[in-house]
Amino acid sequence: MVPPLGFVVCGAPLAARSAEVARTLVGAGWELAVGVTEAAAEWIDPQLLTEASEHPATVRRRRPTEHRRSPRPDRVVAFPLTFNTANKIAHGIMDNHVTGTLCDALAIGAPIVATLMVSTRLWGHPVWSMTLTRLGDAGVRFLDPRTGHVGPPTPVESGTGRQIVDGFDPAWVVNAVKSLPPPTQ
Repeated sequence: MVPPLGFVVCGAPLAARSAEVARTLVGAGWELAVGVTEAAAEWIDPQLLTEASEHPATVRRRRPTEHRRSPRPDRVVAFPLTFNTANKIAHGIMDNHVTGTLCDALAIGAPIVATLMVSTRLWGHPVWSMTLTRLGDAGVRFLDPRTGHVGPPTPVESGTGRQIVDGFDPAWVVNAVKSLPPPTQ
């Protein structure tokens, strides 16, 4: 069985476009394994992601008595990736199913595309540059939510979330995933 593309959604304004991005990825031929943080569920109804991906969106960790819902992904899209989740995974903190997916991907060297949604207000936090360095050194590719370019991460101007949401093109994610190197496994 071919592993699905991991598609994790964190809580930020851009999460409102995640169902559209999921539909675009499915339309491009990807099977998705969708994980949604509690915070993201405030921005997007997980049922919309289930419908868009044609598979149940996971909103919680599986219980010890439950079987794995899908094979582990060999590549992951974080859309969007927030300050909170980025800092957690850079430090190996797996306290929910989304950080678990991302930490697992980092540990095996699986390609990750991350659309950072981090404001200029948080960009100067003392731990942030270390987080970006760790993630970049691990091979995470950063997709700019304003232009669709993959490259060095940049902050989002505080207060511009609505404009970024309105201007985002889901095809940017498909193009970024297509450009990923093959998985190392």
